[in-house]
Amino acid sequence: MERARRRQFTVGYKLRILSEADAARTTGEIGALLRREGLYSSHLAAWRRQREEGILNALSPRRRGRPTSSPEQRELARLRRENERLGQRLVAAEAVIEIQKKVSFLLGLVEPSGPSDERS
Repeated sequence: MERARRRQFTVGYKLRILSEADAARTTGEIGALLRREGLYSSHLAAWRRQREEGILNALSPRRRGRPTSSPEQRELARLRRENERLGQRLVAAEAVIEIQKKVSFLLGLVEPSGPSDERS
């Protein structure tokens, strides 16, 4: 025996049924609409609550892909990437300079840096 599946309704269908129910003048018309569509009054109540809370509009299909960004945002992102890259190069260059200082000191090419006073 196959299990019954729960029905799923699209946002467009829900909005169409709600507009038809709102257009109905009498309770009998709403009942006829529910019977014709095979729905319960609890469906209408839940869908109206969702519409009032803005949930149905939030579920409407959106454009896929990356969100478009303004030219200023793209330029800011590019400058941040460049700043990060230059910061990494600066750290590497400072490390090379420190290593060169240590090698020069170990080979005796340069005296340790300190206050130099040649006039004494």
